Amino acid sequence: MDISIKNPSSNARANESTLIWAVICSILLHLLLLAVIPNFKFDAIKEIPQELTIQIQQPKPPEPAVVPEPPKPVEPIKPVSEPIKPLPKKMPKPDPIPVQDIKPEPVTSEPPPPPAVITAAPKADAPPVITAPPPPPEPPKKIEPDEADISAALSQYGGTLGRAIAKHKQYPKIAQMRGWQGDCLLDLKIDGSGNVLSANVKESSGFEALDKQALEMVRKASPFPAPPEALRGRSFDITVPVSFKLE
Repeated sequence: MDISIKNPSSNARANESTLIWAVICSILLHLLLLAVIPNFKFDAIKEIPQELTIQIQQPKPPEPAVVPEPPKPVEPIKPVSEPIKPLPKKMPKPDPIPVQDIKPEPVTSEPPPPPAVITAAPKADAPPVITAPPPPPEPPKKIEPDEADISAALSQYGGTLGRAIAKHKQYPKIAQMRGWQGDCLLDLKIDGSGNVLSANVKESSGFEALDKQALEMVRKASPFPAPPEALRGRSFDITVPVSFKLE
């Protein structure tokens, strides 16, 4: 078995030399980096390639050929057909007319006589003529109708009123149920325009419901048509029958 004993001083020296070399290598490495990094930056900037853009222009279409227009023919100058008129000859100047001496007439200072004044006697003013207007024409006298005309007009107008009242006829329901029938005679007072002034039952039909219905028919039918000419301008009484019959 071999036993080797190392010297402690040799180990310390080896460690010191190793530390020195490590420091030297570190310094060299830093120097190398300081030398390389600036050059690396400038070289990187310089080596960036620049972009090159190329534009291709399309060829223009060929322009159409211009055909020159043929020259227009020159029209010949037409000769003047009218003859040249000769210039007029100069007329001789007329001889001057001798001016005679004209003596002015003498002016008299006497004024002309005044015009004669014609006098006439003044005329007397004539009195104005006043014409009276003609009198207004007299209104036509109204011919009063006689009793025969009034009776005929009442008979005619009574038929007109009967037809106008019949248009509003409505049979009472209670009269229909119980079979009531009859004729009601009404006494009407009417003015000259056909308005009803009063209406009364002159003769009853025998049933109050039928009488009331007859008066209601008159109320709905009024105002009536205008009466005949013989009945206008005044009020009059007229009797109108109203019939109720079940069919």
